[in-house]
Amino acid sequence: MPSRIKVLIVDDSLLACRILSETVSQDPALEVSGTAVSGPIALAKLTQGLPDIVMLDVEMPGMDGLQVLGEIKKAYPKLPVIMCSGLTKLGNRVTMQALMGGASDYITKPEGNMKVTGDGHAFSRELSQKIKALCAPHSPPWTPVVMDPAPAPHPGAADPDILAIGISTGGPNALAEFIPRLPADFPAPIVIVQHMPPLFTKSLAESLSKKSLIEVREGVAGARLERGTIWIAPGGFHMEALRRKGQVEIAISEGPPVNSCRPSVDILFQSVAEAYGPKVLAAVLTGMGADGLTGCSRIRKAGGRVFVQDEASSVVWGMPGAVAKAGLANKVLPLNDMAAEIISCFYNREKNQPAPDFRTRKSD
Repeated sequence: MPSRIKVLIVDDSLLACRILSETVSQDPALEVSGTAVSGPIALAKLTQGLPDIVMLDVEMPGMDGLQVLGEIKKAYPKLPVIMCSGLTKLGNRVTMQALMGGASDYITKPEGNMKVTGDGHAFSRELSQKIKALCAPHSPPWTPVVMDPAPAPHPGAADPDILAIGISTGGPNALAEFIPRLPADFPAPIVIVQHMPPLFTKSLAESLSKKSLIEVREGVAGARLERGTIWIAPGGFHMEALRRKGQVEIAISEGPPVNSCRPSVDILFQSVAEAYGPKVLAAVLTGMGADGLTGCSRIRKAGGRVFVQDEASSVVWGMPGAVAKAGLANKVLPLNDMAAEIISCFYNREKNQPAPDFRTRKSD
């Protein structure tokens, strides 16, 4: 019988520690290795024996979750950490900072009694899924299984007109590493679906824009897709690219969730395949589940290309792994190499286009 996943719970509330411990213990595959009511106590317990994962409260007096995370990552860089946030403005802000600083994922504490309410049951399922995904062992070597025969590269695929990105678990940190590597004169619009609720996607866009050479904004209905802007789908809404009278613009909708997600990568990817045909380059980065798989199939059938992040550099190799295993990935790349490979696709040296200038900042 496989050993159970050991979880350390850190929360300044004794009641919250007790309820979270009971929630974790409901899953026979998980066990609580200990609890801590402050950051210093948590760090001391880590020196006595590492758990498989840490659940870390965001808002704590004295040493807050962000400070504790920093100490954990310095001492134990590979230890997964799930931030546990309440529905507060401060909690959202600190959670976003934590995600961009190395936290693996986050979960929002439900209001009221987590043990009794329907929301509590949903919270329990979500928490178990996240813990298991983050603690899953690396998969054995895989052989691509082609769902449909991938078409031969279309001539137009050499000159993509849009970059579409799908990402989930581990996404904010990955985007914080990836986006600043794109040059200020990147010659195409960029659209992103990151699985997050509304307040988080706005904070993510603002945080990335401060780090990026390109302006990053939350998607707005009717905005034209033009070079010079990175658009992130607003949480709770699907985002699509629609071609109208020779222009491509953003459409926002509240349609049913797809793959239990809204926004959905599949919705975005299918729309860019329709709007741009073979002139799409898509990237599927770290994330849990398989959202984006159907969209990648559509992009490949239209003659576009798909790059996916490799397993070693992914927090969770669910979304990129599903695409790779289906035989739909043109390239499987470490996150460190992704930006350079993408840039090379958009700058055609045979046409004597200049190399990107990383020193040029975006306009204020």
